[in-house]
Amino acid sequence: MSDVKLAAETRTEFGKGAARRIRRENKVPAVVYGHGVDPVHIALPGHELQLALRTPNVLLTLDIEGKTELAIPKAVQRDAIRGSLEHVDLLLVKRGEKVNVEVYVHTEGELAPGAFLLEHVLSTLTVEAEATHIPESVTVSIQGLEAGAAILAKDIPLPKGTTLAIDEDAVVLQVLAAQAEEAPADAEAENTEA
Repeated sequence: MSDVKLAAETRTEFGKGAARRIRRENKVPAVVYGHGVDPVHIALPGHELQLALRTPNVLLTLDIEGKTELAIPKAVQRDAIRGSLEHVDLLLVKRGEKVNVEVYVHTEGELAPGAFLLEHVLSTLTVEAEATHIPESVTVSIQGLEAGAAILAKDIPLPKGTTLAIDEDAVVLQVLAAQAEEAPADAEAENTEA
């Protein structure tokens, strides 16, 4: 679990014009909400936030006018062309508090010999974990699986203190037999003539 400290500035101007001015200063407009408090509109340093968001479910320690708050990213809006950050929604969390987050499912190992395809039915898994111990991802072995095999959510090993927040019988991965295409009839006739 990565913990990144960021200095935040509260903002009083809202709307497109204000957001553009903030982005021109290499900052990102954001809003912090949760725990029954009124949302706080802030501006965060753009480059540092961009680096922090490379880690899934990063825990941010925000310094908002001398007050320290813990938050996790809930929604990130990016520019469709440049990929730059446009706006971030952050959810306040407390140490020891459980939160629901999505973690990526990684695979390791090789499928059984033969022409099989691995279908990722779910690329992420919704889990409940302590806010300060959110796993970046979960890993499951596909070693030796054959066509027809499926890995359910309950089959994926989770780190200690982490529980599933989805149906345990949800299919996460399944192995399919590769289907060969039949050659067209015209191609077979040409091969016999040659």
